[in-house]
Amino acid sequence: MLAAAAVCPHTPLIVTALPELRAACRTAIAGLLETGPDAVVVVGGAASTAAYDGDAAGTLRPWGLDVTAGRGEPVLPLSLTVGRRLLGERAPDAFQSVAFDAAAEECRTIGVKLAEAGERMALLVMADGSACLTPKAPGRHDPAAQAYDDLIAHALAAADAAALAGLDPAEADRLWAGGRAALQVLAGAAGTGTYEGRLLMRAAPYGVGYFTGLWTWRLGTGTFIRSRASTTSPSK
Repeated sequence: MLAAAAVCPHTPLIVTALPELRAACRTAIAGLLETGPDAVVVVGGAASTAAYDGDAAGTLRPWGLDVTAGRGEPVLPLSLTVGRRLLGERAPDAFQSVAFDAAAEECRTIGVKLAEAGERMALLVMADGSACLTPKAPGRHDPAAQAYDDLIAHALAAADAAALAGLDPAEADRLWAGGRAALQVLAGAAGTGTYEGRLLMRAAPYGVGYFTGLWTWRLGTGTFIRSRASTTSPSK
């Protein structure tokens, strides 16, 4: 099952700029790890769908930054490289890229498989919103971009997996929303479970939607938090 998930932007700027957003990401990741998951998997969009071992490495040199994450020959795509960098000393157990143009059902299936891979799985989901929010954004300004990002922000705050599952791939492509596929993997992993959602930060400093959020699994009225040193039952 999915025990927890953190959502962070996959922009390389999170490494060298945007300190407040980077701090929010660290808060989300700390909350993720506090749940004591059996395994952590980093999920992010890429040109193609692929699985990588947890010791895989990536580099930001193609984006003009002499920054590497992990050890060995860099093979990770941008989104997973940024995720690995944000995790710091805590190496993930695996990485999963999902094609930016993957169908919604394919994303759901990937999410279900990830959630079923262990008793209590955690996902670090790397996902940006629309890049068409302002006239100076990387994509052509589109008035629909604001409503699209509003939907994502609400879904993250409310832990609404159904809303993420319903994102339209064609609209996401038109709005340059690079995180759509990864967010739908999260929706598949969450399924019909009940989660406590928190939107820690939302920003769009360059006309691109950036979000930081945290979902933790709930049992009844209590959030299931298990520290690494504890095997107690869910708190009430």
